[in-house]
Amino acid sequence: MRYEISGDPMPVVLCYPEKGEKLITERGAMSWMTPGFDMETSTGGVGKAFGRMFSGDTFFQNVYTAETDGQMIAFASSFPGTIRAIEITPDKPIICQKSAFLACTEGVELSVHFQKKVGAGIFGGEGFIMQKLSGKGIAFVEIDGSVFDYDLQAGQTMLISTGNLALADASVDIGIKSVGGVKNKLFGGEGFFNTSVTGPGHVVIQSITIAGFAATVAGNRQ
Repeated sequence: MRYEISGDPMPVVLCYPEKGEKLITERGAMSWMTPGFDMETSTGGVGKAFGRMFSGDTFFQNVYTAETDGQMIAFASSFPGTIRAIEITPDKPIICQKSAFLACTEGVELSVHFQKKVGAGIFGGEGFIMQKLSGKGIAFVEIDGSVFDYDLQAGQTMLISTGNLALADASVDIGIKSVGGVKNKLFGGEGFFNTSVTGPGHVVIQSITIAGFAATVAGNRQ
């Protein structure tokens, strides 16, 4: 399938599937398309549907099947930022922040991912429940703001401000690290904890979060 991502700061992914190819999206994600698609709304199984819902996605998904060649369908970002196309393979699933999933080709499975470390889920800012993308195909994910990529070697650690971890390879260990010093915790503006990511694996950091953006806008209005 051919695709292109364009638009700034509200990007759109334009997909051009061949006849018979399927695109799976969250409910309401389609922005515009040519008329040669068959759409089917499905849960994909009640257990999977509840898992998606807990991970920030919708209970129902829409499956668009190209009935002929030469069709086009567009999925737009819901927030200023970036759309990233990720090649998913059976040996390399990825873990995403909640609500990152936008669309995927057939063969990619969206499921819930529970943080193994309860502390990371409660205090790390990424949430106890995240999204997992596995299987084989292309997934399109939304990232807030600008994107920064890092490849961590085994044992290499990076500290990330709460909420700024967008996605990571499933091989990356996600934890928390306390901010040192009582004064730093109370007045430093960084909170009590940072998210820690330890390799091996690839991590993607976003420059802003929706919550941080909303807080800034609300502060400017006061």
